[in-house]
Amino acid sequence: MTAVQQDQGTVRVAPGPVPSDAPAWRRWVDAPIRAVREAPRQQMRKAALVALGSLFIYAIVRHFIGTSMVDMMVYRAEGAAVANGHDLYALRVTQWNLPATYPPFAAMLFVPTTWLPVPLLRMAVTAGNIGLLALTALLAFRLVGWPRRELRPVGVVLVAGLGVWLEPVFTTLRYGQINLILVCLVLWDLTTPDSRKWKGVGIGIAAGMKLTPGLFAVYLLLTGRVRAAFVAGFAFLASFAIGAAVLPGATWGFWTKYLYDSSRVGATYIVDNQSLRGVAARFLHLADPGTAATVAAGLIAVAGLAIATWSYRSDRWLPRAEAWGVCCTAVTALLISPISWTHHWVWCVPIVILLAAEADHERSRPVAVRRRRWRVIYRLTVVGFCSFSMWLVPHKGVTNLQMNLFKQVPAGMYPWIGLCFLLVAALRVRSRRQAAGQPLLPPLVPGQRVGSADEAGRRVPAGR
Repeated sequence: MTAVQQDQGTVRVAPGPVPSDAPAWRRWVDAPIRAVREAPRQQMRKAALVALGSLFIYAIVRHFIGTSMVDMMVYRAEGAAVANGHDLYALRVTQWNLPATYPPFAAMLFVPTTWLPVPLLRMAVTAGNIGLLALTALLAFRLVGWPRRELRPVGVVLVAGLGVWLEPVFTTLRYGQINLILVCLVLWDLTTPDSRKWKGVGIGIAAGMKLTPGLFAVYLLLTGRVRAAFVAGFAFLASFAIGAAVLPGATWGFWTKYLYDSSRVGATYIVDNQSLRGVAARFLHLADPGTAATVAAGLIAVAGLAIATWSYRSDRWLPRAEAWGVCCTAVTALLISPISWTHHWVWCVPIVILLAAEADHERSRPVAVRRRRWRVIYRLTVVGFCSFSMWLVPHKGVTNLQMNLFKQVPAGMYPWIGLCFLLVAALRVRSRRQAAGQPLLPPLVPGQRVGSADEAGRRVPAGR
């Protein structure tokens, strides 16, 4: 084994690569080991200490505030209903009488949760979500193309340790939610080369578990990756077929009745709901904001997908174009969904990483031309997602519909952040195209974006 260097910024040299003909599992296992070995030793040690300290404090806070992991209990009950042949959508669990709200395909995937006793399941779900947080960071770093490869293990460790204080992640851990699984499926799919025939499968599976990720298939279609969009669609249909074959009655009930019953999910107007419809309900002081919110969501859907597509098709002049497109699509999906609970906003992790990359690039520029705008945007975004602001305003019962204008902003923090993010993305694309002397609008004919392609088929934009 090659000796390692001992100073601050040096990189350790790992053993030679695994042979290309080695089994796939060996390559998958070897990749993270090599990455850790190649990471700078001192930075890795500091990052590990910071992450462990943060997780230790988190464990103390978690103990004192109490952690119901109520959604995990619902998943377990759904899995038990499938395993025992009970009526999936008639069940009610926990003191809040929560029903099953996911498609039958998702309920089938929850069956393994019945194999463990609840105390052990709590630990497994918590540890698994922290691992998924680390995987989300790794995939987001790949999507953004930042930082340098040898520094990414350091970043993954820091995000796994410090990311628990982002409110969406904190609430995901507290409830035992599956949001990070969905994010990882989508990011894994979108970081694979466009030439891969199975690109789109992850998005289709995620949509089969929870419908909202299906918007990424529309993003693939609009950006000219038609085959991947159809693969996502077929994967979704396969999840439907599996559910229908195993649970025909539940499948019929979900797709014809329960999917459209919003009362099963929860009240639209409570601060837990961080969608445009939730903001509209609280602003208008109406339990059901009606057509106005629907029209607003439709307009944002068109605008958000347009900005995402515009970003992708501007990759010759826009660094991190795919990352901007993906994050804009995620924000759009969260905004237009009738209900987006705070923990659904775990997409804050790749958003924060993208903004950190922009801030770092800005900081590396010569002092004479350096600005501070991206560092300000990055810090404000982190503060917003760590603020827990919606929980700080009075929000019990009908008080959700009695908020004055001063309380509306903290009560709907994430939609405001999302709308600002879409605006910033649009301004970013416009400025880069103008600086390059290009027309503001890309060609209207769908197709692959311009730019060279590497051996794996992934598009390589200029100026990255």
